Amino acid sequence: MLYKKGADLVDKNWPESEIFPQQPNADEQKMIEEAVSAAEQAEMTVVVLGGNTKTAGENKSRTSLNLPGHQLDLVKAIHKTGKPYVVVLIGAQPMTINWIDRYSPAIVYAGYPGVKGGIAVADVLFGDYNPGGKLTLTFPKSVGQLPLNFPTKPNAQSDEGETAKIKGLLYPFGYGLSYTDFEYSCLKIDNRMKIKNGKVMISVDVKNSGKTAGDEVVQLYLRDLVSSVTTYEKNLRGFKRVHLRPGETKTIDFEIGPDDIMLWNRQMQRVVEPGDFRVMIGSSSEDIRLTGKFTVAE
Repeated sequence: MLYKKGADLVDKNWPESEIFPQQPNADEQKMIEEAVSAAEQAEMTVVVLGGNTKTAGENKSRTSLNLPGHQLDLVKAIHKTGKPYVVVLIGAQPMTINWIDRYSPAIVYAGYPGVKGGIAVADVLFGDYNPGGKLTLTFPKSVGQLPLNFPTKPNAQSDEGETAKIKGLLYPFGYGLSYTDFEYSCLKIDNRMKIKNGKVMISVDVKNSGKTAGDEVVQLYLRDLVSSVTTYEKNLRGFKRVHLRPGETKTIDFEIGPDDIMLWNRQMQRVVEPGDFRVMIGSSSEDIRLTGKFTVAE
């Protein structure tokens, strides 16, 4: 096994270099070249990038969500070798990693994995563990899309730049891949909800349609279709993680009560209003597999 540092977390002129980027100096270029030499000798390269509490956290304002320092230069140089590699991202904030998303063969987002993080990441990379995590963050393609949040109200987001060809998210809330595939079917909605009491029982069948055992995080979102005040387009109102063997199907149940559909009205009273509510079941906030509806009566 070969190891080379490749690049420091930040360059010598950081954070000024976020505004006035500079080419790697002689020492920084030497580190990149040493990493490239190691990658050319290896069957597979693991490129660990990201940030830590020096670049993100309380009182750590940034002018960019790009990878700090010369980390992008490093991964581009590794890519040019033509050898297989995987990018492991460390950090607790969204990152604008558009080049990596488009050109890197694989990305593992590890967050802050802790003292056993190396073992956990190795298990994922070697296929000994099938990851099933989902993002609790929304990744933009550019800081020009900010403010960007989830959940959001209709037309509340900034212009995402249709003409600049950056429309849409890099990764939406709830996003995450697996080494297997999952199919959703048989959405059932049992509506016994009244304004002041009752419940709605929602169930869906999830099948592992691939050849590898894995976990899926089934997500339930709701939308109040007509209301006296503006409400969110999608409210996460439930999620369940389920382990499925290849070919196995399980039924996932959710229970919705009045607290899940309440809103603050114009009199600043927390109430349930009668009307229709859309049910959305999916693998992420953007990957909605099944939809339905229930009605709350007086």
